[in-house]
Amino acid sequence: MTLEMKGIYKSFGANDVLRDVSFELHAGEICALLGENGAGKSTLMNILGGVHKADQGKILLDGKEVSFQTPADSLNHGIAFIHQELNLINDLAIYENMFIGRELKKKSGLLDAQKMIDRTNEVFKRMDLDLDPRTMVRDLDASYKQIVEIARALLMEASIIIMDEPTTSLTDPEIERVFDMMNTLKKNGVGIVFISHKLKEVMTVCTRFTVLRDGNMVSAGDISETSIDSLARDMVGHDVGTQSLRREHKLGEIVLSGEGLTLEPVFKNVSFEVRAGEVLGITGLLGDGRSELFQSIFGALKGAAGTVRVNGEKVNIRSTTQALKLGIGYVPRNRKENGIIKDMTIEENGSIVTWPRDSRFGFLDSAKIGTEFDKQERELHIKLDSKKFLIGSLSGGNQQKVVLAKWLTANPRVLVFDNPTQGVDVGAKEDIYNIILNLADAGVAIVVLSSEAQEVIRVCDRTLVMFHGEVRGELVGDEMNEQAIMRLATGGEA
Repeated sequence: MTLEMKGIYKSFGANDVLRDVSFELHAGEICALLGENGAGKSTLMNILGGVHKADQGKILLDGKEVSFQTPADSLNHGIAFIHQELNLINDLAIYENMFIGRELKKKSGLLDAQKMIDRTNEVFKRMDLDLDPRTMVRDLDASYKQIVEIARALLMEASIIIMDEPTTSLTDPEIERVFDMMNTLKKNGVGIVFISHKLKEVMTVCTRFTVLRDGNMVSAGDISETSIDSLARDMVGHDVGTQSLRREHKLGEIVLSGEGLTLEPVFKNVSFEVRAGEVLGITGLLGDGRSELFQSIFGALKGAAGTVRVNGEKVNIRSTTQALKLGIGYVPRNRKENGIIKDMTIEENGSIVTWPRDSRFGFLDSAKIGTEFDKQERELHIKLDSKKFLIGSLSGGNQQKVVLAKWLTANPRVLVFDNPTQGVDVGAKEDIYNIILNLADAGVAIVVLSSEAQEVIRVCDRTLVMFHGEVRGELVGDEMNEQAIMRLATGGEA
């Protein structure tokens, strides 16, 4: 099936989101749809998926103009949208998830489980997939959950599959598994739209690309004729640096340290220290225990043994409230689950940490809260229409900045960033890196937990590399490179 979207315009109120955008996809190709958060990618795909209706423009399938009033219309025309937050139910088997809402029944009215299992197996055979349809979804790793979503799309006879950031939460082997499946679908004539901020992955798996910026299409072409630098430049409108951003910081006293920290089997015998004005990186492969380590230090995870000191004094942190009082802040990796409250406004999300401080007799000091948030909005360059809108109205990068604003108003002495740029675009990444370095310049002790080697290389003064819950080695300054980090992260020697 050939898809053409021509001259698409879309506005929400006075906000022009798409302006004369065109996009095309052919059978058997994987086309990357790229752009910063807020560039219009989601809106364009939501128009294709029947969620929104374009103000102007045409959608053609195999040269015939079509119009989608609902997502069901789009799906009935062979277009499936696999969202970043997977729509699977963990407590059901794979085959039950495959047919949810469209269950097959016997003449008696009872569910025909065997027929659904057989139909699921037919799809798996088409995908060259060796998987038992009776397996519970909760027993699958993240990559197989993605693959089940793909299988469900094929069961509904989708010829075009839209994949929104499908690798955000996957390990490297899981990513390879999903890419293998995508290539199998490509060989079978399925067209795939691949939305991602990971340009290395785009260069690996895609055949063509389209870049949007500020609601306009700025470039399109074959992947073989472009480069990561060129794509990044098109996305943000200027060259994006890849060099180290490390600065000479004046380091102060040790602010936070841990000795012999252990919570079997997640992490064991971990010791570290971080000074005022220092940016300490902790990296490794997913599942190495670094997030759990600092969640326990922050009081969010109980049961760890060992010694934690703040400003040289031994502490026993039993709650996140106590951690905050000691001057420790934590920016979580999963923004949507742990960083924001969807039913609250932008301003409320950006100030909630300091509500106990900014209240008297049970009443919030709205004027003070508003003034402090306005200051953070300016300094962090948060792009918003109104701070009274719900947090969901912002792009991912701006949501992350609001999460930062929440902690910065608390004036922490230590700030832990857990995968700080997960799910944000290349432009927002640069903004967040500058925020981290400016905080270090101001004397805040920074800990960056990241699975991206380039991230710690660019912003960290030194890095501890973890392997199976233990610190495998330390790299300082120019010792940090991708090869050295990967060698330690996979159990090798320094």
